[in-house]
Amino acid sequence: MAYVRELLGRPVADVSGKQIGTLADLIATTQNPIVHPRVVAMAVRCNGNQVLIPVSAATVLIAPAIPLKYRMKDLPAYEPAKDDLFLARDVLDKPVIDINGVRAVRVKDVELTRVDNDIYIANVTVCESGRRGLARTLFGRGVPNPTAGVISWENIEMLPGESPMRLKVAGDKLADLHPADLADIVSDLTRHKSSGQLLDRMVVETLADVLEETEPEVQADLVEHMPDEKVADVLEEMAPDEAADLLAELPKDRSEDLLDLMDREEAEDVRKLLTYSVDSAGGLMNTDFLAVRPALTAAEAIAELRREGPKIQNLFYIYVTDEEGRLLGVFSLRDLVLADPDTNVTAFMRARVFTVRPEDSQDDAAHAVSKYNLQAVPVVDDENRLQGIITADDALDKIIPTAWKKRMPRLHR
Repeated sequence: MAYVRELLGRPVADVSGKQIGTLADLIATTQNPIVHPRVVAMAVRCNGNQVLIPVSAATVLIAPAIPLKYRMKDLPAYEPAKDDLFLARDVLDKPVIDINGVRAVRVKDVELTRVDNDIYIANVTVCESGRRGLARTLFGRGVPNPTAGVISWENIEMLPGESPMRLKVAGDKLADLHPADLADIVSDLTRHKSSGQLLDRMVVETLADVLEETEPEVQADLVEHMPDEKVADVLEEMAPDEAADLLAELPKDRSEDLLDLMDREEAEDVRKLLTYSVDSAGGLMNTDFLAVRPALTAAEAIAELRREGPKIQNLFYIYVTDEEGRLLGVFSLRDLVLADPDTNVTAFMRARVFTVRPEDSQDDAAHAVSKYNLQAVPVVDDENRLQGIITADDALDKIIPTAWKKRMPRLHR
């Protein structure tokens, strides 16, 4: 066994014993490998230049000094193939998506093994990178482990261009990961400008879920180079408030183009949200909610729930409104399920509803959610017409980051 890092810089000598340079890189072929790529050449730094030499020209490769079978002037040249892999250049320090560990890691070294007279890539050793490694340092879990894992090369798939390597995983398997975990991986890779290939493999629904788990400014970076048609499809899958936050981060001209590509009804909801201040309850609210008329029975309300419920992402309460959209009451799904099917919804709804106005601050909304232990708080206008809802997670998201920021200076003292 040997490692690429320990071989780099070792002296290379011709058949007379004269040093002609040092080992700068190893080259492996990826053309029709059985499992593991075979090392076929080496890059030698000679007098400021890099010379490619086939490994067959070396007497032995894994040695303190690498002896060659030829004099310098007689050395055979190696012509690299399109898919050849330069281990130092293309593998070391590159990010790898560890799907099983749900993390982004970085290649620390490449392990080589000898089989008969050939040298093959066996494994890569990886260390943690990104926010998970940082969290270990900040929150007392030790320093990032420089030997956090070993991944067999058979589980590594190379991607073209400047993209990272990643563990082999079928595209539909990405949907099995929690969107928050995928968002962690995507955010880590975005810092290395390496997230494009992963995003391309996600279906629109998964991509929408992942974007909702990232900050708006990160969302804007992720969709910057995506085709407008795809971004519009993703926006339609996102909650209206999340879509509005993303569009607010994009240039105005592109935001308008994307809104024009969206379904008209969904675009209207998002346009409405964009009219509110980003610091207001109106700017935080979601226009996806379920409202029923007071004349309905519990059985009729359940039928309405079955029709409209699948379209609504966060369905905690059902609101009762009149024909003008004025809020009359609210009941929970539990209230509905336990009610007699023939009972009118006004019999079990709560007529006293805690509400906020669109112009109220987001802190006011978070305070209402916390004080009254609500899963969502309705937003109403001056006429008490229901405009939207603010969910507990959206409201508290505006408070929790501030608390974290207050802790950070103490962590660095």
